[in-house]
Amino acid sequence: MAELNTGDSGGGKGKVRSKKSNAKVDLTAMVDLAFLLITFFMLTTSLSKPQSMDLPMPDKTKTEFIKIADARTLTVLIGPNNRLKYYMGQFASPIEEPTDIGYGKNGIRKKILEKKASVPITMGAADKGVIVLIKADKKANYKNLVDILDEIAICKVPTYAIVDITKEEAKLFEK
Repeated sequence: MAELNTGDSGGGKGKVRSKKSNAKVDLTAMVDLAFLLITFFMLTTSLSKPQSMDLPMPDKTKTEFIKIADARTLTVLIGPNNRLKYYMGQFASPIEEPTDIGYGKNGIRKKILEKKASVPITMGAADKGVIVLIKADKKANYKNLVDILDEIAICKVPTYAIVDITKEEAKLFEK
């Protein structure tokens, strides 16, 4: 049983005082209540849930290739040292040459939004939007890949894929 003693020590300088009885407060009920409240809030609180983004992966059993117009494909190359490049079309004969670009609102996001708006007009059909191909170098930072996936989610690009980078594309970062 817990007690709180608030009595006087009784050490005076010759003055005679009447003895007071010590006031005792039983703290057992308060301690029990505190533990009950802590237990209640621990059990009823929901912990933070991890946030993840769905990443569709291709079926490895299918080897069929779908032909897509070069004007629809925007390829984003992620290189070492936080470098980023993009090009339109095929690497061998690009519609837009590989160009350095930065991350963020005025960088790759602006380019993705621009292509998302212009590709359906170029293709002449609203259902033929831009397709973003993401290719990361082996020396690239994982955070940069996540940043590009975030930019794609922000821009609401419906079709994108993570593809292996070719040796020729990787050589662009050696310059």
